[in-house]
Amino acid sequence: MGRNTRKRRTPLATKVIAGAAALAIGGGGLVWANFYASAHEKNGGHNVTKSRQSQIATINCPDVGLELSDVPERAREGVAKELALLDKQITDAYTRLADTRRAQAGDSNFVANAILGPLKSKRTATLDRISINIKRVGGQAPDDLDRLAECQGVPADQTGNGGGGQDGGQDGGQDGGQDGGDNGNGAAGPFAEDFINIKDVQPNSRDLQNGLAANGDTGSTGSFTTRCGVNENNLFNSDNIIVAPGVDNGAHHTHDYVGNQGNTAFASDEDLANADTTCQNQNDKSTYYWPVLRLQDGTQEFDANDLGGGAEGNVGKILKAEQAEIKFVGNKAGDVVAMPKFIRIITGDAKAFTNGLANANTSFSCTGFEDRQVTDKYVICPEGSQVVRTSNFQSCWDGQNIDSANHRDHVAFVREDGSCPDGFQAIPQLQVRLVYDVPAPTIENGQIKNPYAVDGFPEQLHKPITDHNDFINVMDDDLMNQVVQCINSGRDCE
Repeated sequence: MGRNTRKRRTPLATKVIAGAAALAIGGGGLVWANFYASAHEKNGGHNVTKSRQSQIATINCPDVGLELSDVPERAREGVAKELALLDKQITDAYTRLADTRRAQAGDSNFVANAILGPLKSKRTATLDRISINIKRVGGQAPDDLDRLAECQGVPADQTGNGGGGQDGGQDGGQDGGQDGGDNGNGAAGPFAEDFINIKDVQPNSRDLQNGLAANGDTGSTGSFTTRCGVNENNLFNSDNIIVAPGVDNGAHHTHDYVGNQGNTAFASDEDLANADTTCQNQNDKSTYYWPVLRLQDGTQEFDANDLGGGAEGNVGKILKAEQAEIKFVGNKAGDVVAMPKFIRIITGDAKAFTNGLANANTSFSCTGFEDRQVTDKYVICPEGSQVVRTSNFQSCWDGQNIDSANHRDHVAFVREDGSCPDGFQAIPQLQVRLVYDVPAPTIENGQIKNPYAVDGFPEQLHKPITDHNDFINVMDDDLMNQVVQCINSGRDCE
């Protein structure tokens, strides 16, 4: 598969991982070599036994970005770069965790002393620079940022229930994928416990308040559909212009892009406004992007050795959506107002596995079964049915800001009755429905064979709860007004 993106640098740490990847199925990923080998491994003539409870599976660090709700505009670029550095530090520490299993087996304090301790020191220095950036322009930095420096190791027996807060999964299936076939990325997941047969999901059982549909039979009942294709131009990169502007590989995973074709971490609003678009209506230059879905079948994709791709555990064949339905709908409580140009909205949380569910918004289903939505599992669909990912975005706006320091506070999810929080007003709700032709994975002896998974930060272990979706509105004013008129008048427009 081709790509329309720049070539990424390959640092030393990436080369080390890529070299080890030859041990894995298909070879191009982050390998947790001998993750459980220490359980019965002879070391100097002694049989070393380690319980799975004592194995540290991943790293849970406080999400600093969510704590920074009051960053002056002039400090945001510098703060964003420091936040991206915090993400890189976690990735590097996770890589070291994956690369030192033998040393960990012989020293119960290895992770604390050699990985978590140095990580805390690096994070402390970065947090200090964040404070300096804020204070330099007259802002007030939190006095206790240092409390966010320390990270925790998540034991293997906790990775099924979210480690840092996510409450999903069953205990029995964790060994699947770790003791046996590694699907190309060692123990980085997904595991058998991360999947469920769609027929075992109860109808109307979606368990997240976030991401409810804002529309209904009352209020503003119209819709506007924009047709932007399914990334036929193969525009992929691992940037995140919203969270990490000006930072190469700020997402640490690869995104699909439809709509705006100028979306890189270095694009200005002017660049986005002047870029080409894949949308049929050329007045919609909005950027719609989401983490790619991959089949972990050993395929060497274009990014098999790149940061954001195989070098960070995102391995296998990229599955392009068969359909990408992008629709704006109204609000069951009343009319909507125009959303401002260049507003940024992130729905879902790429770190929900360690952050918990506060911002999680995932929905997996199968065609023919879309009254059954599941939030913390990937679905196994019957023959003839396709996998569906649905994202209903926040549709309440504070009326002033196109972004906020933590990229959350300027928008809010609609309440069940369609109302918005005090001080917020209803805007058109973006709904994205992605349909994929995915070979159904199988579970044998507690192990998942040929699983699929969304790309993510490596320490998030490809958990389905981390799925997310991103949007920047780059419609011209006339088109946005048309969207609002169609929705408020009850018409269905394209």
